[in-house]
Amino acid sequence: MSTEAKVPISDAPSQVASPEGSAKSVERILLVAYELFSRRGIRDVGVNELIERSGVAKATFYRHFPSKDSLVLAFLEQRDKLWTVEAIVSQARRQGQTPVERLLAIFDVLGEWFRRDDFEGSTFIQVLLEMGPSHPLGQASINYLAKLRGHVQALAEEAGLVDPAGFARSWQILMKGSIISATGGDLDAGKRARQMAGWLIEHHKA
Repeated sequence: MSTEAKVPISDAPSQVASPEGSAKSVERILLVAYELFSRRGIRDVGVNELIERSGVAKATFYRHFPSKDSLVLAFLEQRDKLWTVEAIVSQARRQGQTPVERLLAIFDVLGEWFRRDDFEGSTFIQVLLEMGPSHPLGQASINYLAKLRGHVQALAEEAGLVDPAGFARSWQILMKGSIISATGGDLDAGKRARQMAGWLIEHHKA
């Protein structure tokens, strides 16, 4: 855990935060939270470190995020937007010409990510395992993983596959497994998962 940071207890009484200044403070806090939570998990990162690294006053931090959990929830929402929607789903849709090609492209995108220096694994899986399914943060992670399945199910429906909901659950097992394998050092995990994904698609064809 981080040591107690020497930060101001409150903002100067004469200062009133402008909407623009307030937005910038939130942006700085979220930027730091994204970096620290993604790489180190939730429990290892303390509020004092978040305040110190983001360069805001303690009162400013708590005005925007009354608790650490509220910041984690905002981080997970941002992670869903940047990782699930923009980095994975949108890229796969751009790379594939047909629904099946777009499905398979998911593993091409993952394979490229596995070889990047900033690869840090799946935050949603990490938070779920770290906090447990009964914790609000664990439940939020379950919900975001379900949203990811929804994107896969939509592609399966576009491809005319049988039992798209069941297909999406099996597909997500391949995604999770490849991410965990890559975290353990298997840089070809995306390629291996893509091959198995092709078999799964054949199994679900009408």
